[in-house]
Amino acid sequence: MAEIEGTVEAIKKMFSARSVAVVGASADPKKFGYMTLNSLLKGGYEGKIFPINPKGGEILGVRVYPSIRDIPGKLDLAVIIVPAKLVPGALAEAAEKGISGAIILSGGFREAGRPDLEAEIVAVSKQQGIRLMGPNIQGINYLPNKLCAMFFPVIKTRGPLAIVSQSGTHTAALSEWAADEGLGISAAINLGNQVDLCESDYLEFFARDENTKTIV
Repeated sequence: MAEIEGTVEAIKKMFSARSVAVVGASADPKKFGYMTLNSLLKGGYEGKIFPINPKGGEILGVRVYPSIRDIPGKLDLAVIIVPAKLVPGALAEAAEKGISGAIILSGGFREAGRPDLEAEIVAVSKQQGIRLMGPNIQGINYLPNKLCAMFFPVIKTRGPLAIVSQSGTHTAALSEWAADEGLGISAAINLGNQVDLCESDYLEFFARDENTKTIV
């Protein structure tokens, strides 16, 4: 029971994050690092957003930091979309900033014949006490916090439906359907490789979430 309670609280902290680093943000509109940052902004996220790219500068009007270590103060959540081999290092750096959770959009792990890289991020997460969503996912959207941390779509129609799917395509399609029908969603979660948090964890969370009345 204590483990379940701890997991539910960990998910709540991630969904309620007030500062987010987009590790792998890009100025190229064709890249997922650009799309993800754009989704956060278009979704209306009201917390602090820290795009991370070694080139620095500015993307979509937001100051870019060369590394996670350059972010001032502590950090709640990391959204990671860099090549798979760089993910363990990004997690370790984010841990230095106090994150308790990370959303790993990056692919290139077990599904691409690299179980060793997947094992490495699991080892880092356990060592640092970081809970993981993903890897190899399109992202997540939690409307009560306007946290649209996914490539697409940007859904802003809030309603009682929480969507949990392994497939990013299904997650997006169901989200768009709910918005088009005027039903709206409370959340959309893509599972991907689910090396840590899995469908049963999200079911437990949404069963208690006052913003959610139905889970698909």
